[in-house]
Order: sequence, then C-alpha cells, then structure tokens
Amino acid sequence: MEENMMPKQEVFDLREKIAAGGLSRHETFTPRYGWLKKGYEAAKKDGKVFSAPDAIERIGVGKNMVRSIRSWCLAFHLLEPPKNTSSKGQQGILQPTDLASNLLKDDGWDPFLEDLGSLWLLHWQLFVPPFEAVAWPLAFNHCTLQSFDHKQLTKVLISASKNYNKLSNLSEGSFEKDASCLIRMYTDTREDASAGIESPFAQLDIIRPASDQNAYRFVTAEKQTLPSLIFTACCFQYAEYTQPNLESLSLHKIVYDNFSPGVAFKLNETEAGRLLDEAAQILPDIDFKEDQGYRQLYYGKKPGQLFWDALGKYYRRQQYRG
Repeated sequence: MEENMMPKQEVFDLREKIAAGGLSRHETFTPRYGWLKKGYEAAKKDGKVFSAPDAIERIGVGKNMVRSIRSWCLAFHLLEPPKNTSSKGQQGILQPTDLASNLLKDDGWDPFLEDLGSLWLLHWQLFVPPFEAVAWPLAFNHCTLQSFDHKQLTKVLISASKNYNKLSNLSEGSFEKDASCLIRMYTDTREDASAGIESPFAQLDIIRPASDQNAYRFVTAEKQTLPSLIFTACCFQYAEYTQPNLESLSLHKIVYDNFSPGVAFKLNETEAGRLLDEAAQILPDIDFKEDQGYRQLYYGKKPGQLFWDALGKYYRRQQYRG
C-alpha cells in the first residue's frame, strides 16, 4: 500500500508549545524522593508558596531546591497557573492539576510514588505540551547516537534547538546543564551515588552506562516494568492534543512521530503492539487491530476521557492486588 493511502491523521505543530524559558530551571537537581508530594502539598495550601519570603522554612529545603521543586512540578504537569492569570492577584499562583490531585493526595492513587507505573506516567508528562523541560523531549527525539556523554548530548540539544524560535537565544551552558541533569536523572551516576542522592526515575532503566567510559545509551529493549494500561493512557493523552476529533490512532504514529509515546518510552512496533494488545483485553471501549495493512488503535470515546479511564482501571487493579 502506498504511503499516501495511510489513514488520514490531523497535523499538530508542537514548535510553539514550549514554555517560556524551558531550560535549566531545575537548578541542576534531579527529582528526588518526596519532592513532588512536598511541592503538591505546599501549593495546595498556598498557591504563592514558592515566591513567599519564608518558602525555605515552609517547604523545608534550601533556596535552590525550592526553585527546583517548583520547576519539576510544572514539568510533570502536577502544578499549573490558574486558567485566568490576567486578573489582579493571580500572578505567581500555582495550583494542583487534576493529575496531581488524583495521584498525590493522601488517599490518591499513589501519593508516595511507590508504583513504577506512576514513574512511567510522570516520565511521559515531560513530553506533554507545554514543555517546561524541553531538553527531555528534544534529547529523546533527536539523539540517535549509539552512545553519548553529556558533552555530545549537549551538541545534539543545541542542534535540535535551532528548529525552535523560543530556544534560539539560550546559552550553550544552559543546554549543558540540562544534558547532565537528564543523564543523572535516569542513571544515578557515581557522583550522585557517592553523595547519597537517588533519583527514583533511575528505576525505569531507560538510559544505561555504555561500554565507553563516562558514556551512556538509550535502552530500546523490552520495557518489562511499563504497564500496558499506563502506556495506553499515554497514547490517549497524545491523541487528545494531536488529533482530538479522530477515533483511531495508528501504531506508526504512536511509535515514530515526534514527541510520541513510542519515542518517549523508546519502544519498537513489536513492543508497542504487545502493550496495546494487552490493554485492549482490559478496556471495554478500545480495539487494536489491523485495517488495510496498518495496525490501528480504535476507540469509541473521546481520547481525553479514555486517558482517565485507563489510569483509573490501572490503579484500581493495583489496589486490588495489594
């Protein structure tokens, strides 16, 4: 079948979905255990806590860490500004998102992020616009090197950034900080280990040390800890902002398109298809099958609703097993 006979997909331009700044707001700190819950609880009590004079005392960490927690909570779409920020008194306010409330409240799905599925879900949020930590999707989309160190990854980020007007004036040092932070977030480098610092996202095993000294590589093997319902929920969220009016999503788009779940999770078609097959046996409103030579995810509800359905089903099953 000719390429132009593939089922029509809506076109979505992500270039303008980069948040202002977009780099190095993490103050070089990777996310740490307890930080996201801490940020959520603080903002729930006071939306202006991060800019308060006593933020250090109220959040219980150093000044740079306060800024880092704020940055990561925004990057993972756990906090957001109010919809109407033009009103007087609304500037600087952050409030929990629906995802944060469902996930992190005391009786929520996984308030202390003990489930690996929650970490996969949060990893995916870095690929959801607006991008607060744009180096992450840029690295996963544009780094095709077999192995890389942080300097090589910096060059990849700088090259990729030339496609985005909002990144054109950022310094090489900003990209270098992001490259280093990204590697440390997923690998627990020797420096972090010796300092007693651990990133929970290293458990995902999506970046590993390579054979060359101080080099790393993306892991493209089967992701045994990635739950099928979490992956499928991410596919629906992807569909929600790229093609909200369609009722099917091609496996090709899921695996290969820019900023797609397949790119974010470093999956091939076989592994992505396996996860979707498994999810289709669990969720009543979806079907994953071949049509005119192409495998498609079909669904009978709005993809935004199916995102929440898949997450709710996953965490209910986890609670039952627990």
